Amino acid sequence: MYHVKTATVNDIPVIQDLTEKIWRPTYQPILTPEQIEYMIDMMYSTASLNKQITELQHQFLILQDDSTPIGFASYSTTGTPGIFKLQKIYLDGNYQGKGVGKFLLEQVAQQVKERGANILELDVNRFNKAKQFYEKQGFSVYKEKKTDIGSGYIMDDYVMRKPL
Repeated sequence: MYHVKTATVNDIPVIQDLTEKIWRPTYQPILTPEQIEYMIDMMYSTASLNKQITELQHQFLILQDDSTPIGFASYSTTGTPGIFKLQKIYLDGNYQGKGVGKFLLEQVAQQVKERGANILELDVNRFNKAKQFYEKQGFSVYKEKKTDIGSGYIMDDYVMRKPL
């Protein structure tokens, strides 16, 4: 039975464990090992996750299969009324293609709608196969975006939006 748990700073180790299992296999085909390490440290260090949860007000959700964590998502406001941003969504590879990612995305959509969202936005690497998943869930490309994240690395993304 799948269910979603709202994460707190006490769940940072769980998010980090899931990141270790999911992030590398997801990005190995499209990023260098050095960029993967840089980005994991930048976005998933204890200090970074603590800041995201406490200062930036990112809402993290942990997806569980019974009591086993199998994925996570986070979302935040954007500063534009009615638009929320899906910051992260990752699912253990053993659960992909079984409707579980759709379930997690639907949980996020429900929560942001309750908070006044009428658009859910996300960034996805242009070469990430998840783009097709997002399209199947009703997202479409809104624009392209390149972001310098430091140390000579660039995030080359599509910004996708879905009306809610």
